[in-house]
Amino acid sequence: MDWWPWGAEAFAEARRLDKPVFVSIGYAACHWCHVMAHESFEHGETAQLMNEQFINIKVDREERPDVDAVFMNAIQVQGEGGGWPLSAFCLPDGRPYFLGTYFPVEARFGRPSFRELLVALSDGYRERRSDAEDNALALLDGLERVDAHYRRGRAERGSGGAGRRRS
Repeated sequence: MDWWPWGAEAFAEARRLDKPVFVSIGYAACHWCHVMAHESFEHGETAQLMNEQFINIKVDREERPDVDAVFMNAIQVQGEGGGWPLSAFCLPDGRPYFLGTYFPVEARFGRPSFRELLVALSDGYRERRSDAEDNALALLDGLERVDAHYRRGRAERGSGGAGRRRS
């Protein structure tokens, strides 16, 4: 498995090769992170598929809480509950177009297998790029709305407006 560290070089390579980016966020004590790593990332055929179709980035959420926070907010905007491992499929510029958590080696729990997902998201990027772009734009719009909501709330609390109680 060819893992890139989080950074500009990985995204530059994705743009150069015109490949989507797979970002796996987890941490050492996460049980399901280890399960997914063993089932999928250490599986020869799956690793080959990942290396051929994606630029793969591994992120430890404890080392990069800033990266984890952005993708965790994005998965929640998408309507998922969040959690780890956090699996983010991104355009070469880093905008996510699909996010999830653990994906099993075989389809179960109402979830596709990780290999099925890899093929679908790689094909979608190549054959229906506008759909991937639309998904990325919708996620960014949702993140901006959430941010505006919380900024508005902080401003109101800080200015003595709603949310502040007077005696």
